[in-house]
Amino acid sequence: MPSAAPAERRWPAAGDSRVPYWIYTDEAIYRREIERIFEGPTWSYVGLECELAHEGDYKRSFVGEKSVLIVRGAGGAINGFLNRCAHRGVELSQHGSGHVKQFMCPYHQWTYDLQGRLVGLPFRRGVKGAGGMPPEFELSQHGLTPIRIHARGGAVFASLHPQTPPFETYLGAQMLGFYDRVFDGRELRVLGYSRQRLSANWKLMLENIKDTCHASLLHVFFVTFGLFRVDNPSKVRMDESGLHTALISERGRQELNEGTQQMDSFKAELKLQDPRLLDAVREFAGDATVIMHTFWPNLILQQQSNTLATRQIVPRGAGEFDLHWTFFGYADDDEDMTQRRLRQANLMGPGGLVSMDDGEIIARAQDGFRNAPEDAAGVVEMGGRDYAEADHMVTDVALRAFYRGYRQVMDL
Repeated sequence: MPSAAPAERRWPAAGDSRVPYWIYTDEAIYRREIERIFEGPTWSYVGLECELAHEGDYKRSFVGEKSVLIVRGAGGAINGFLNRCAHRGVELSQHGSGHVKQFMCPYHQWTYDLQGRLVGLPFRRGVKGAGGMPPEFELSQHGLTPIRIHARGGAVFASLHPQTPPFETYLGAQMLGFYDRVFDGRELRVLGYSRQRLSANWKLMLENIKDTCHASLLHVFFVTFGLFRVDNPSKVRMDESGLHTALISERGRQELNEGTQQMDSFKAELKLQDPRLLDAVREFAGDATVIMHTFWPNLILQQQSNTLATRQIVPRGAGEFDLHWTFFGYADDDEDMTQRRLRQANLMGPGGLVSMDDGEIIARAQDGFRNAPEDAAGVVEMGGRDYAEADHMVTDVALRAFYRGYRQVMDL
């Protein structure tokens, strides 16, 4: 049975418009998140299909704290299992990816096929008539622990729970449409990776993408060049749970107006030495030039101009998480588009012209939470206290809806 809520913790009476700081620092809350969220009935992003191009290609990934292996098996099927030998629990692989015909444990050389079945082990029959496994030992009873796998449109998801709903139901019709806009079935191609470890709670990364206002106040680059700003035509869209969100915006101009006059981060005199950094071309239907998606619990899918990337959140404790960036394009991109995607990728990643701000600010937020009094809480009341989707971004509605959903999952 799921653990009960810590008796001493009480959510503020004001409800979802207040977010208590202890949810970012309390170890009991964190352990409960692992149990109820990452090991609960959720689909966690684990990789792209193009990373498993051939039979025997595998990737080491994570569902919450658990290391998992996904591998292209016979007939093209993608199989998944815990990265843990059935013998003594040793991790089979510590490499990020590779190609194998079989998985062999380095400790006692128990060997598994691409479906996770145990196919052999040394000394099973003993040596010179001595020792060996008992006669009733069956290989078929000692395979790797399987996990559920779902692939759609080029991305791969895994679940540790036997009753996770179908993926399409899990996202809901509206969010599935946003997902399919990027993962539309075209073959993908990885352009590069970035990795960073942040000294902050994992939820702060999801919050950061759902927080519509900070982009117009924190990010000089976004504000000045109009890439993502509250005065741009924009929308906030969510699923019924409030856990999945899409922030949709059209690019604005580098101009002083009613909105940018209130933004200290707007720099009218700022110029680019290489304007090609912002040389974007329209490639998706509609007017949106950026859609930032958050798919519960661990995926950020970004389409910012022509740069495309997934960000996988890997929790490492109440105050630390890893962020795995995978930049990608489509296999049929021409060289000009590939170079355009790579140039624009300079906005993102640990040292990106935009994203480096986020990494620093959420670490500073975590520092602020550490010694806060028990009743201290954040305020998310911009735009009111409701949960309705908005056709603007001067609102905290995505955060309120997120914590309504979070509280239901966590029973807080």
